[in-house]
Amino acid sequence: MSNIDIIFARRSIRQYTDEPVTAKQVRTLLEAGMAAPSASNRQPWHFVAVTQRETLQALADAHPFGKMLAGAALAIAVCADPAISSKYWIQDCSAASENILVAGAALGLGGVWLGCYPNDERVAPIRRVLGIPDDIQVLSLLSIGHPAETKPSRTQYDEVRVHPGHW
Repeated sequence: MSNIDIIFARRSIRQYTDEPVTAKQVRTLLEAGMAAPSASNRQPWHFVAVTQRETLQALADAHPFGKMLAGAALAIAVCADPAISSKYWIQDCSAASENILVAGAALGLGGVWLGCYPNDERVAPIRRVLGIPDDIQVLSLLSIGHPAETKPSRTQYDEVRVHPGHW
C-alpha cells in the first residue's frame, strides 16, 4: 500500500481481536506521534500508553463514548503541558493524535479518536483513572487494537468545499 493509500485506508475502528499490540508497535506509534509538527518545535505533548486490561476497562467506563476501550489492546492518552506551549498545544497534540492513528493503519492496526478536551466531564475522569496532574491537559484518548471489523478505503473529497484562489 502506498503512503497516500494508508491515509485513505485509515478509518475509525471500534471492534478489535484479542491479539495484543507489541511493545515495538507501541514504540512505533509513540515515535510517530512525536514526529508531528509543533509550533516553534516546542513539543508540548505527553503520552500515557495503557495496555493493562483493568485500566482499559476503567477508561471505557470513564469516557461516555469509550465503550470500545474495554476490548482494545491499547489506549493512548494524548496530553499536553500548556506551560510549554500555551497558544498552540491543541494543534500540536491534534497533529500527534492523527500521526498515531495513521501509523496504526500502516502497521495493520485499527483505532479511533475519542475527544476529551475541552469537556471537563470527559477530562476529569480520564485524569483520575490515569493519575494525570492538574496542570496537564488531556486532548484525546486513542483506542487501538487489531481490527475485528473492516471498512473500505475512502476519500471524502467534496468539490463544493474547495475554493480555488478565494472564497
